[in-house]
Amino acid sequence: MFRGTLWSAASLLMLVLNVFKGHALTCDQSEYKIGNRCCPKCPPGSRVQTDCSSESSSTSCLPCIEGTFMNQPTDSMQCFFCRDCDAGSGVRIKTSCTQTSNTVCEPLEGFYCTDSAEDSCAAARSYTSCRPGEYIRQRDTSQRVIDCSDCGGGTFSDGTFTSCQPHTQCESKLLQLLKAGTVSTDAQCGGLNTPGIIIIVTDLVLILSAVVYLALKIKRLRNESKIFFVSIKT
Repeated sequence: MFRGTLWSAASLLMLVLNVFKGHALTCDQSEYKIGNRCCPKCPPGSRVQTDCSSESSSTSCLPCIEGTFMNQPTDSMQCFFCRDCDAGSGVRIKTSCTQTSNTVCEPLEGFYCTDSAEDSCAAARSYTSCRPGEYIRQRDTSQRVIDCSDCGGGTFSDGTFTSCQPHTQCESKLLQLLKAGTVSTDAQCGGLNTPGIIIIVTDLVLILSAVVYLALKIKRLRNESKIFFVSIKT
C-alpha cells in the first residue's frame, strides 16, 4: 500500500517535471519547437518536408518549386508564391523571382508608381493618362496626371479624356445596338433599326395624310363659301 502510494507520487512528479521541461524549452533562432524538441529550420530557398523526430534524425527539407520562394530560414511546409507583375496595373518585371527572393516589379515606360509594397511597385499610372474607365481630373504644371476620377453610369472614358463621354444612343441614329457601352468603351452600333424606321415612316405617312386631308377640307370649305356668296348675289 505504502509502496503503491510512493510509486504514484513519483509518477506524478515525473509528469509534472516533463510538462515543466516542455514549457521551459527554448530553441535557438535557427531552430523551431516541436513538442519537447528543437528542430533545425530549413534554409532559404526550401521548406520543411518532415519535422525532426530525434537528435539523430534532423529536419527533412525540400527546395521551393518554380513560382515560389523562401527568403529566410523557415519552419513552414509551404514556400511563398512569387509576386505577379501585371501589365494591366502598369508594372513589369524588374527582377525575376528566384528560390530565395520574390519578384521585383517596376513601372512601365512612361508610368510612375502609385502603390509600392516592400521594394517593389504594386501599381503604376501613366504620366499622360488615367486608367480606362477614369477621366483626367487634374494635371500638375508639367502636365503629368495627378488626379483621376471614375466615370458614372451611361458614360465612358478610355483614360485620355478630361471628362466622361455619354454612350452613343444607337436608337436615335436609327441603328441597332450591337454591344452595350461600358465605363471604358462606347456603345457599338450597326445595321439599320428596321422596326424604328417602319415606325418613323408610318408616322410620316399619317402626318402627310392628315395634312392632305386638312388641305382638301379647307379647299372644299372655300369652294362651298364661294358658291354660297354667288347664290346670295344672284
